[in-house]
Amino acid sequence: MAAVETISLATCEQDPALYNERMRAMKDAIELLSGKWKFCILLNLYNYGTMRFKDLQETSTGITPKVLSKELQELEENLLITRTVNNTKPVTVSYALTPHAIETQPVINALVEFGLKHRTKIKGNYLAQPPVGTPA
Repeated sequence: MAAVETISLATCEQDPALYNERMRAMKDAIELLSGKWKFCILLNLYNYGTMRFKDLQETSTGITPKVLSKELQELEENLLITRTVNNTKPVTVSYALTPHAIETQPVINALVEFGLKHRTKIKGNYLAQPPVGTPA
């Protein structure tokens, strides 16, 4: 993956086209990974490698087959996973990450780290507050 140049806010303010390009790229990335299940599916494939539909459903607790199928189709359309129909009896379908999907791993790891820090900070602030209705 080619390194993306870090561009300052001042540079973006001077070049509206550059700013718009970077905002579109960020929105595309957020849209690509948004949804309740995409992170879960990607993390399962990172952790376990190639998985069958049934295995993905079992490790994604609470997802319905219809929703899993839709999410997998979107991930495949966006070149993040491959779908392979296996010549078995009965026929099985397996899913695997593409090299393009591997590039999302640092982003997902960074989001997990931020989420853990954020939860700790919010819990700390919540615990430091006096209970509602008590005098300060």
